[in-house]
Amino acid sequence: MEYQLCPSILSADFNRLGEQIKIMEREGVKWLHIDVMDGDFVPSISFGMPVIRSIRKESDMFFDVHLMVSAPERYIQDFVDCGADSITVHAEACEDLERAIELIHDAGVKAGVSIKPATPVNDISHLLEDVDMVLVMTVQPGFGGQKYIEDCTEKIRELRELIEEDDLDVDIQVDGGINEDTLETVIRAGANLLVAGSYVFKGDLASNVRKINEKMRRIAETVQ
Repeated sequence: MEYQLCPSILSADFNRLGEQIKIMEREGVKWLHIDVMDGDFVPSISFGMPVIRSIRKESDMFFDVHLMVSAPERYIQDFVDCGADSITVHAEACEDLERAIELIHDAGVKAGVSIKPATPVNDISHLLEDVDMVLVMTVQPGFGGQKYIEDCTEKIRELRELIEEDDLDVDIQVDGGINEDTLETVIRAGANLLVAGSYVFKGDLASNVRKINEKMRRIAETVQ
């Protein structure tokens, strides 16, 4: 299983975004998590295609685009055109989730499905064969800096068991409240892609990335 730190640029300093991306690349970060919010599906508004298009010109990182928007099917091709390598849609935001996943794959990128803390795994378990990744939100989507919701740990375990039972090649990503205390919890539960915001960007960025990656490596060695 491949473990990756996926820094969320929602917590970046946008005055220094290009510089910070280069720092992360030099420290070996391969995935960049990009939260797109529309002010409808979630209360907040973040950024969209122009930002992704501009940083795509300067980076070869894997652009992991998380659409926290209503009816995301409308925008899939647009986000692929501006540089997304993977698009994750919310089960709760799609009128036809199966069709949304199909559209993402038809556009030539990886497809992920995300569930809010209150949404049971059972709602998307029938789609595990059709997706590349499941994103478990471990806070309420829409705001950074929230505390990890402990009840979500069992959802991660449940997903990992389902994936292994059917021998599927599906990543489990977690987003929300990832820090020094919760990092080990989610990895041991079965997550292998870890989204982190302030944990990465608060303080010395390069030093934080090195410390987090080293801790991930040590924990992963004990669970594989």
